[in-house]
Amino acid sequence: MDHFSRSWSALLAAVGDLPGPDFERPSGCAGWLVRDLVCHLVIDAQDVLITLVTPADAEPTADADTYWKLVDPPTGDDPLDALIPRLAVAYGDPDLLKFHLDDVGSAAGRAAELADPELRVATQDMVLTAGDYLSAYVMEWTLHHLDLIADVPRAAGPPAETLAASRASLERIAGARFPASFSDTDALLIGTGRRAPTDADRAALGDLAARLPFVLG
Repeated sequence: MDHFSRSWSALLAAVGDLPGPDFERPSGCAGWLVRDLVCHLVIDAQDVLITLVTPADAEPTADADTYWKLVDPPTGDDPLDALIPRLAVAYGDPDLLKFHLDDVGSAAGRAAELADPELRVATQDMVLTAGDYLSAYVMEWTLHHLDLIADVPRAAGPPAETLAASRASLERIAGARFPASFSDTDALLIGTGRRAPTDADRAALGDLAARLPFVLG
């Protein structure tokens, strides 16, 4: 729960600090500009709000790690992926997009702080405790924070503790450990295919290199 609040607060602050021109820079999400990524975060925040007010009576069917599935790399055919850039353009002024994210995102943050960790919630045909659901989103916020700053090196990065937590989660999901020589950031970027491994990285990865990337969906 604490990691959720730290990772989300850091991401909201990073978006809030971006000057308008940076919204036209590429993000770490292939094919998306920063403005597209920020628009996606608005929808993510809405999903958090919706899920936290969708209680379930059934036993949990997933936890913070099994919430995520290893999927094939995106092809660009997903209708939602195509919709996001059109929505982002419709905002026009980046300040309007920042305002909407701050408005909805702050509400999602407050809802998370007020949520009972043991409450069972339903989302995407799964039942989780609210604590596990919010813990799963630490991965989402951390990876998208790295996406946000991919071409904005002066922007603040994710908190060290949420980088470490996300790396540990990715290793559990993949059933493999990244080399100790990899920083948490490199493990996440290389592990999820956001950065191509160098020859030295591949040597350190050994047989694991053939299994990359681990695309989460």
